[in-house]
Amino acid sequence: MLNKPEKVAQDPKIAPDAATSGGILDEKTETNYGDYDLDPLTQTETEAQVTMKDLNVTDDDLLEAKELAATYSLDDVKRLMTHVYKIHRRDPNFPASAIDKIEQFLGDNDIFSNPHKHERIIAEMKIETALLTNNSPYAEVRAVVDNKDDPDMPASTIRAWSIGLLFACIMAFVNGFFQPRFPAIFVSSTVPQLLAYPVGTFMARCLPDWGVTLCGVRHSLNPGPFNRKEHMLISVMSVAYDSAPYTNHIIWIQALPQYFDQHWAYNVGYQLCVALSTAFIGYGFAGITRRFIVWPSHCIWPNSLATIALNSAFHSNDGTHPLSGPFNTTWRWSRIKFFMIAFSLMFVWFWFPNTIFTALSTFSWISWIAPHNRILTAITSSNTGLGLNPFPTFDWNTVTARIDPLYMPSFTTFSYFTGSFMSMFMVIGIWFSNAYSSAHMPINSNLPFDRFGKRYNVTRVLNEHGTLDMAKYNAYSKPYLSAGNVTVYFWFFAVYSASITYAVLQHRNEIWSGMSSALRSMFKSNQTAREEVEVSDIHMRQMSKYREVPDWWYLAVLLVSAAVGMMSMAVWPTGTSPAVVVFGIIMCAIFVIPIGIMYSMTGYQVTLNVLAEFIGGAVSNGNAVSMAYFKTYGYLTCAQALNLAQDLKLGHYVKIPPRVLFCGQMIPTLISTFVFIGLLQYQLHIDKICTPQAPFRFICPGENTFFTAAVLWGTVGPARQFGSGSPYSTLLIGFPVGVVIVLAFLALGKRFPKNATLRSVHPVILISGAISWAPYNLTYIWPAVPVAAFSWLFVRRNYLAFWSKYNYVLSAAFAAGVALSAVVQFFGLAFTGIEINWWGNNVVGQGCEGVACPLRPLHSGQWFAPKPDGQL
Repeated sequence: MLNKPEKVAQDPKIAPDAATSGGILDEKTETNYGDYDLDPLTQTETEAQVTMKDLNVTDDDLLEAKELAATYSLDDVKRLMTHVYKIHRRDPNFPASAIDKIEQFLGDNDIFSNPHKHERIIAEMKIETALLTNNSPYAEVRAVVDNKDDPDMPASTIRAWSIGLLFACIMAFVNGFFQPRFPAIFVSSTVPQLLAYPVGTFMARCLPDWGVTLCGVRHSLNPGPFNRKEHMLISVMSVAYDSAPYTNHIIWIQALPQYFDQHWAYNVGYQLCVALSTAFIGYGFAGITRRFIVWPSHCIWPNSLATIALNSAFHSNDGTHPLSGPFNTTWRWSRIKFFMIAFSLMFVWFWFPNTIFTALSTFSWISWIAPHNRILTAITSSNTGLGLNPFPTFDWNTVTARIDPLYMPSFTTFSYFTGSFMSMFMVIGIWFSNAYSSAHMPINSNLPFDRFGKRYNVTRVLNEHGTLDMAKYNAYSKPYLSAGNVTVYFWFFAVYSASITYAVLQHRNEIWSGMSSALRSMFKSNQTAREEVEVSDIHMRQMSKYREVPDWWYLAVLLVSAAVGMMSMAVWPTGTSPAVVVFGIIMCAIFVIPIGIMYSMTGYQVTLNVLAEFIGGAVSNGNAVSMAYFKTYGYLTCAQALNLAQDLKLGHYVKIPPRVLFCGQMIPTLISTFVFIGLLQYQLHIDKICTPQAPFRFICPGENTFFTAAVLWGTVGPARQFGSGSPYSTLLIGFPVGVVIVLAFLALGKRFPKNATLRSVHPVILISGAISWAPYNLTYIWPAVPVAAFSWLFVRRNYLAFWSKYNYVLSAAFAAGVALSAVVQFFGLAFTGIEINWWGNNVVGQGCEGVACPLRPLHSGQWFAPKPDGQL
């Protein structure tokens, strides 16, 4: 029964672009259901309107679904709706009212025994089934992702590869070169996507149609108009590996004399091997786990939608059909016109908070009243305090620093803010009660402190070999944490146990489905296994036309990368066991699917950096470099795998053939790695690099922080920080607390299944919000809440067609405007040393707003704790 609907779905006469709809199906829309020739619905227009509003569909969505609904039998509806209910019943992105209606339908046996008595509800459910299976069940995905595909549209073209590889090299060079600078300059993913369109269009107009035929496929310099698949492939290639390898941090602290001074770390072969190992090991996990976090429709990957919206803005002909917008406005702008205007406005505006009037970025107007009042500043300051301020910023870059309210689901934004706000009282309580001696330190610093209330000097506890000297350690001090940092570590421990618990209890069906698919692929072709994943997903059905990447390709990448990493640990004198690579891979294997499922549904990623430091420090036996490598393979492998999986979803949405996308990730990554290592060789030989006297302001703030963390976690070790008798052993209670919170919310959900508030609260995101301190604060979280409420609760509910057309384009436009404006300002002003010196740029540096003040400051020579050996 699915063959005919598939044909209908691809008929452009039946399904115009949903974004051009002139209205939404709510109580204000005058839609004549009688025109659809479904007589039962003509008598129940109100119920149908409610159903359509529950599903957040436009008029065009309904027109397309009508044709498909006519082909369904009652058995088809029951089978497909059973599958939908199984997949989406606990899905926070899926409308709760729609799930309730499906549950009532499937639970009423009389409907299937006596269908003639229930013609109205059956006709209504046929349309609902068509809406859910002929397109994405999510309005946010339908807004930017086309449910039609042209298999003949080329993606892997000569011009796409030329532009993609060129931009990949440029991104690697710019981001790698300025990585050790303060402040660093980083070119975001929107920039190459924005620049690729005029370059690709220019090549399409100017290049001749010269080419060759290989394996039955003609490859031409100009295969026709520059298309959306080429554009997206270029975008993926440009950012496949756009930031310096994480192992570069290790090389910096190994090689330079002010750190560990291990001169052998200058070896190019060593640098290249560890960089290639960590660069590709994530690809193996991303490919192997794609059946869990890429193929299923409930894995929407909200972070990808703005990227696709920008792609659609350039390549869709959305016309000038009038749309009703907020505040009685009518809009006729195309997506590209809307993008260019919003982009231009943000490009101009960002000059003010970034250069001209920097106080607008962190607008701590309350603390300016009394900048030397340590309590007022600690609570309200955006720079050194908790940021409790109703109007904390006028900088879009600050608004989106932790969470982007335009593309993140609203429940993610609200849950994250709630967790942050509630944990604020924990920070305040710890600081004012002087728990853990925190009153002698700033309230919200991420730096370690010594017993004198000063920044912890790690070099005072190291011997000439860079390892811990117990005599020096006992004579100096234990490391101590601020109240904000104590709160962060407590909730970090909680979020790890909560993630596993939530995934097992809430997503066990999805995990089992993915495992079953993996087992089936061992006995069937991977193509057949993929087709069985989810028959109700239109994008999955369309992607089944393309040859899938065999699992053994990804597995081979994983094994080769791990082997290169283990060889590097064994051949060069790192003092690190090759087993550290295996431990890191096992850690990633445990967490990548639970974290990946939640990331793909909520848009928020739980990182493993603290857990990797905790476990790595425990097994490294005082070797800071060993701990750093464990952290790299434990934390980075998972983070990289999820980022690559997000790119796989981009290709899935735009219908780039999987094997083309595989090459489009692998080849640019290989080339970019060589670019990064070449830059590193040059930078390591810059005179006075990573010192206050370094040229180009290459003072290496990230490397200094990495060195401190490596010594604290690897040399001093977590046993002295969190073990029995240590200052912070009680923070380990966070592990069971995370489990209890998840169980409590799931129990409440079962007790009150119809409660909309409980359904919209995600316990893992709630806990994640609690780790948003030190050095961040509410300034970087609260501003996203009113934006999300306006976009998702007001505009989306009342002007769905307008929201569908412009919301994600606006997110992409603002991000691109900020990125390009920052680049221009950096090279035009900051790089040449030009600064604007006036009150609006200096006020944030006054009093405790500039230098954080403790609640109970110590005078010179005073201390708040004895030496580690107990001596005073």
